[in-house]
Amino acid sequence: MGAHMKTTIDISDPLLEQARRLASREGITLKAVLELGLRRVLAEKRSVPTPFRLRSASFRGEGLNPELAGAGWERLRDLAYDHAP
Repeated sequence: MGAHMKTTIDISDPLLEQARRLASREGITLKAVLELGLRRVLAEKRSVPTPFRLRSASFRGEGLNPELAGAGWERLRDLAYDHAP
């Protein structure tokens, strides 16, 4: 299991009492209950997928064609789908 380190933590009295009761019911030590809880939380955090990040799809260009500067969505859509009059 590796090296062990002693540390002090501040836990609310009701939570500590619940942990002690669980340890007693399960026939294990309080230390084992706390380690199990930490392992579960750490495993849960590891298994959370990283959020989706959209890659940059920017391209170099010269901006909007001047003749389309005032065009509305319908006109742009028509041009994109080759429905231009």
